[in-house]
Amino acid sequence: MGHILAAAIQMNSQPDLEANMADAGRFVGDAAARGASFVALPENFAFLGDEKEKHRQAETIAEAVMQQIPALSKKYGISILAGGFPVRAGSGKVYNRAVFFDPGTGHTSSYDKIHMFDIRLSDEESYMESDTVESGRTNAVVHDGSCGIRFGLSICYDVRFPELYRRLASRGAEVLCVPSAFTRPTGEAHWEVLLRARAIENTCYVIAPAQTGFHGEKRKTHGHTMIIDPWGNILDHLGTETGMALAEIDISYLQSIRKKLPSLQHYRLDI
Repeated sequence: MGHILAAAIQMNSQPDLEANMADAGRFVGDAAARGASFVALPENFAFLGDEKEKHRQAETIAEAVMQQIPALSKKYGISILAGGFPVRAGSGKVYNRAVFFDPGTGHTSSYDKIHMFDIRLSDEESYMESDTVESGRTNAVVHDGSCGIRFGLSICYDVRFPELYRRLASRGAEVLCVPSAFTRPTGEAHWEVLLRARAIENTCYVIAPAQTGFHGEKRKTHGHTMIIDPWGNILDHLGTETGMALAEIDISYLQSIRKKLPSLQHYRLDI
């Protein structure tokens, strides 16, 4: 307990639900064969392309995820984080939801992305996630894994808001999950430094599965999936190819770092 091999999957998802789910299944099977007991899939793993089309197919996408991912979890006896997929909201929009499936207890935890990616990078590249996605409740979701490890859930753009991660750590998170589909310009500038900062300032492991390459006609993502330890060391890292990062998560090591550098105990602001 408290010691696992984790896999973070890097995908090149397309606007093709069936093909993406087949790819996810193969990656999960490969990770299980290599000894992983936890697998994290990236944001938009089931569908990545035109946002309006994803919104139109939301029910079909969510149904596929909620049927196939827990079946994979049960088949291989491993925990899986479905890193972000659309689920209908009452407003007519969708939530961007991550769900943690745990075969040991049958327990699931879900998190709806809070921070909306509404930015203009250039005249040619802009994003308005809030046009189709409803912001989730501003609560910190920590999943108590049957492996004896506590996982804090977040999605992509959340990584720019450190208060969320401090709140997760204050609620006992030991591993911070950041499934993402980071754009290339922002990824090249900020991806690694943001992830390492979240690990260091919260004395947590960070697992960040990502999308890579071109998706449909317009979307392109940064890749560089990585797993980081509580000291800020990158344990495994991918470039722009699809595949998986693998690393040991050792809570006894985390506890030794927190004992040497007890910054979480020194925090004085309200969270």
